[in-house]
Order: sequence, then C-alpha cells, then structure tokens
Amino acid sequence: MGSDTVMGTAERSEAVVAGAEGALASGDSSGGQERAHYRPLWVEEPAKRRRLPDPVRTAAVRAVLIISLTLIQAMVAFLSTLAGSWLAFPMVLSSVASTVAATWAVLDVWVTRQVWNQRNGVVSTPSSTARALRRERRRVRRQARAAERAQGRIHRPGGAEQLSHP
Repeated sequence: MGSDTVMGTAERSEAVVAGAEGALASGDSSGGQERAHYRPLWVEEPAKRRRLPDPVRTAAVRAVLIISLTLIQAMVAFLSTLAGSWLAFPMVLSSVASTVAATWAVLDVWVTRQVWNQRNGVVSTPSSTARALRRERRRVRRQARAAERAQGRIHRPGGAEQLSHP
C-alpha cells in the first residue's frame, strides 16, 4: 500500500464531493443520481448548562479521583478478605480512612460551590411582582422623606422674613 493511496476522512469526503461535481459537470446521468452531500461528522451544539467555575471544578475532579480510589481500595479489601490474605486487615483499615477522605472531598465541593456563589453572586431575575413591590416601597419612602423636608421648612424658626442676622 503506497502513501498516495492512503487518505484521511477529510480528503476522502473532498474526493467524493469533487467526483460528484465532475460527474454533474460532464452531464453523466449516473453521477446526477449519486449526489454527494458533505456533512461534518458532528455538529457543535451550545451547552445547556453553564460551565462550573474553576475552583468548584477543581474540587469536583479531586473528589471524583478520591472516590474512585476509595472504591478500588474497598474492592481490594473485599477480595483479599475472601481470599484470606494477610492484606485484608490493612486494606479494610485504609478503606475506612479513605471513606472519611471521600466524604470530606464531597463536602469540599459543596462548600466551595457555596462560597463561590456567595462571593460572585448568582444570576437571578426577580419576579415582576417582587419588582413592583420594591418599586412601590421606594416610592412611599421617597414621599415620606419629601414630606419630612417640607415640614422642616415650614416650622423653621425665623422663617423667610428674616434674611440676615441683626
């Protein structure tokens, strides 16, 4: 097999398209029936969910690794117990310790996510009723402050008739 006979996927699809176009240009009836459509192997789709923040993703990867190692350890402990191996007792002890570490890792993911949300905020849109209530409360407070200022101006000693001190 020579190097010129080996083609990659992209080259092969280009050759098929070029061959079909050549057949169409020459007026060949069999080529007209074999229309080749270039279709990519996959189509990029937008993600349905946002990507996890970096610290949370790091904690999640760490937790997955620790959990997988814990499961492997537990399986080795179980099999060595069945086999009656001397390794059974140390593996059971280390599996218990690993279970504690795995629980800690999962809690770390949860806490890291909560801290990130608290520091960077969560994007949320309040409902229209909540927005309307806030707007109404603000309007009432503004009116109350304006009424207080007006009352303060009316009852000020000296009033408008006294422009300067004698």
